[in-house]
This record gives sequence, structure tokens and C-alpha cells, in this order.
Amino acid sequence: MSRPRPSDRLLLQVVDETMAEAARRAGSWLACRPGCTECCHGPFPINRLDARRLREGMAALSETDPERARAVGSRARAQLPILLDGFPGDPETGVLADDGEEADPYFSRHGALPCPALDPETGRCDLYAWRPLTCRTFGPPVRIGESALPPCRLCFQGAPAGEVEACRVEPDPHGLEDRLLAPLGEEETLIAFALAGNSGRGETFLAFRTL
Repeated sequence: MSRPRPSDRLLLQVVDETMAEAARRAGSWLACRPGCTECCHGPFPINRLDARRLREGMAALSETDPERARAVGSRARAQLPILLDGFPGDPETGVLADDGEEADPYFSRHGALPCPALDPETGRCDLYAWRPLTCRTFGPPVRIGESALPPCRLCFQGAPAGEVEACRVEPDPHGLEDRLLAPLGEEETLIAFALAGNSGRGETFLAFRTL
């Protein structure tokens, strides 16, 4: 099976190893298990690196399991009319606007929408090895830059604050993602837009077509 390109593999290795350490520290406080889809509902911004990786994953899945790949693409395309209604950005390109606060009501409104990569029958991600960094770092408490993000609401229930902090990790301490993003640009989109393929609005959304 194809794998992410070498530059991306190093980033994923660092992040995955760090999150494995977070899971080891958390032990039974961590509720994340295969089939738990708490973090697989509701759209969220992904960057160009995430979008490129997802498309590479779709290409790989098309070779190994074309029927499953078609199902992912169909689910993504089915969501476009929903996501384009009130889209907080440019609907022609799929690029989100810079003002995240104005987008909050939009994301809240679509909070129950399942990720198109989520298999509704198995409760598993069809593009798990290619998933965005947000998906990889959800669950334990993490630090992203200056922000200390809380754990998933299902995890650490009843845990003392000190116990939570003892499990906090910084997934990308050396800024590898920023260096990989520098030549790609800072624009963000949504997973459904990245996976929609032929959406009827051109081959795919313009800003993310030539990654």
C-alpha cells in the first residue's frame, strides 16, 4: 500500500509517537477506542498539507479498494450542498475565510455532520493512515503553540486537574508542520471539499487542485 511522501512521514512519525506516549500516560482515563466516533462529527478547518495527504490516501484507496474509495467520494459530494449553505469563505474555491470567530456559528450548526471518511457501517475511518493532524491529536490534552487544548469530553471524566496536566503533550514541538506548509500556503478548507473530486464545480475545488 502507498504511504505518505517522505517529508510528511517524518511529521506523522513524530506526532504519532508523541500521541502514543500521551495515551500511555493517560491509561484508563482515555476513552478513545476503535469504533468511537466522537471526534468524527462536525467539519473543521484542514490545511493544504492535510488536504494533500487525504487526496493521496484516496488515490491509494482507489488502487486497493476502489468500491470503498467511491463510497468516500460519494459521501463527500453529498455533503457539498449542505456545507456550501452559508460557507464562511469562498464557495468557488472551498477556501475558508481568515476570521475564525465568524465561522463558529457555521461549525456549530453542522456539528452532527459525520466526516465523509467515516464508514457508517463499521464506525472506522476509511482514510485512517492519511487523516489530518487534528484527528491524530484529539483525545488527550495537547499544547499547540501557545494554546493548551482540553481533552475530549469523554476522556478524563472525574480526573483531577493535575492528572490531566501530567498527560499533556506537544505533538509537533519542532514546528515540522509549519516548515512543510511554507511552500504550500496557509489557506484552509474542509475535508469534504478536499475529497469531493468531481463536484460539478470543476475537477475539484480550485484552490486545492494543484497541490
